[in-house]
Amino acid sequence: MLQKLALLTKEEFQEGQILLLNKEIGWTSFDIVKKIKNLLKEKFKIKKIKVGHAGTLDPLASGLLIICTGKSTKIITSIQDQKKTYTGEITLGASTPSFDLETEINKTYNVSNITNKNIKEVSKTFLGEINQKPPLFSAIKIKGERLYKKARRGEIVEIKSRKVTVFSFEINTIDIPKFTFQISCSKGTYIRSIANDFGIKLGNAGHLSCLSRMGIGEYNLKDAITIAEFDKKLNM
Repeated sequence: MLQKLALLTKEEFQEGQILLLNKEIGWTSFDIVKKIKNLLKEKFKIKKIKVGHAGTLDPLASGLLIICTGKSTKIITSIQDQKKTYTGEITLGASTPSFDLETEINKTYNVSNITNKNIKEVSKTFLGEINQKPPLFSAIKIKGERLYKKARRGEIVEIKSRKVTVFSFEINTIDIPKFTFQISCSKGTYIRSIANDFGIKLGNAGHLSCLSRMGIGEYNLKDAITIAEFDKKLNM
């Protein structure tokens, strides 16, 4: 991708390109889309170009974010529908309203009774088709407004559960209260919700303390570049 970028023309970006970006922590998915759009407009001196992303990553998550330009934005849905793979870390013994570190810890629990065996057994209960409630702090729209905006105002909203599929859930390392994992799942799966539900199934609490998206379908993080690399190569 790095080699190809500098050779692409305005017409090729407008006709449609699929860009693999390594999103760094702190950026929102919209931030990346806006930055790519501005870089392309500046480089080619154009007023408009379509740019979109195929699957949101939370600000505190890193990893693969697929950006589509021009006519390739028409295939965003088909990319989003593909299986996704993540690696991450769940911290037990504490819960947060957002199910991750975006919000402060609101409850703590003793983890002395949790064993490695408990963690491995609970991980198996997530395999297959499961019912999952998205986090209140999410970008889902209710009556035209993002849920996280309602959450920040302290509004109580009834969220319906949805069916998602977990294809694999491997526990990599355990150092209680933390453990690392790799998970492959269907579109619409919230790993934050899995972290929260994991704690509940242990009779405890849990939140997502680290997450990186490694792949979407055939697209892999190892082939992705950062925004800084994109900017540099585009303007060579």
